[in-house]
Amino acid sequence: MLFFPSQDELDCITSDGQILGKIRFDTSLEKHIFTLGEASLELTSEQQEKINQRLAGLDVGQFTMPTQDDD
Repeated sequence: MLFFPSQDELDCITSDGQILGKIRFDTSLEKHIFTLGEASLELTSEQQEKINQRLAGLDVGQFTMPTQDDD
């Protein structure tokens, strides 16, 4: 699975190019969250585990997410 930056989000993309959803930082919760791209999509357990690992890594600073600077 690829995690590709897009503005202040990460697109979660399968190896065959399907966009599963996006990871973004929720300021009200003060943590990263994943949102499915389409409500009809169902993640496999392997996909969910990879997304969970990325979310946890982002929250503890193991991974970073590029942000856009409009200045």
